[in-house]
Amino acid sequence: MRRLFPVTDVTDATDDTAAREWSLAELAAAYAYPEPGPDGREPWLRANMVSTLDGAAQHDGRSQPISCPADMRIFGTLRALADVVVVGAQTVRQEGYRPSRARAEFAAAREAAGQGPAPAIAVVTASLDLDFSLPLFTSPLVPTLLLTGAGAAPDRVAAAERAGARVVTAGEGEAVDPARAVRALADLGYTRLLTEGGPRLLGQLVAAGVLDELCLTVSPMLTAGDAQRIAGGPSVTLPRRFALKSMLEEDGFLFTRYQRS
Repeated sequence: MRRLFPVTDVTDATDDTAAREWSLAELAAAYAYPEPGPDGREPWLRANMVSTLDGAAQHDGRSQPISCPADMRIFGTLRALADVVVVGAQTVRQEGYRPSRARAEFAAAREAAGQGPAPAIAVVTASLDLDFSLPLFTSPLVPTLLLTGAGAAPDRVAAAERAGARVVTAGEGEAVDPARAVRALADLGYTRLLTEGGPRLLGQLVAAGVLDELCLTVSPMLTAGDAQRIAGGPSVTLPRRFALKSMLEEDGFLFTRYQRS
């Protein structure tokens, strides 16, 4: 893997990182969350997505076919840095989401940062129409959170709580308000937030103006078809401008990192 941006005096062919696989510690340093300010740590929401050259976020309904081993290492690193992973209910159903796992390589760093052994998973769901027999609910290291609206069906709330999930109200009616969801998670101590989509959820976060950072892997593939983009839903009134903070490359894949400008 090699660093393309920001350009430094070692960002050239003599840089030994271009010829070897980066360590997990190096990746963690490259993707570190912002340091706390004078008033403590504020919530920071980053998204991690992958897209083909022609804008497809999935192939045959899943993101794995357009990914690569380096992308998965970054995926695991971003999870290891996060307090909580926020994901849409449809992605849970389509991707067969499992609970996050503790990784020995990050155990000391997480303990030093005051984090538990693994990030919690927070599922955004209006209907609570989920299979509570899945490992995500039956065997997580940290209880799974369900972000829903105040108008969620009481029987589904009860079923979720019986399964061991923690139901968090983050909106009026059945819908989840993205800004309220971010604040609710921060109030629970989860300030280093990561979302892995899907496209509908990411579109809602973009429209609400609560996304601070996008980590986007550009896959050197063309798929055509009618696959979703990384963000869906209604367009925003004015396009959001983000600034490029870093870019890595390996085997033709670009690993970009953009932050709110």
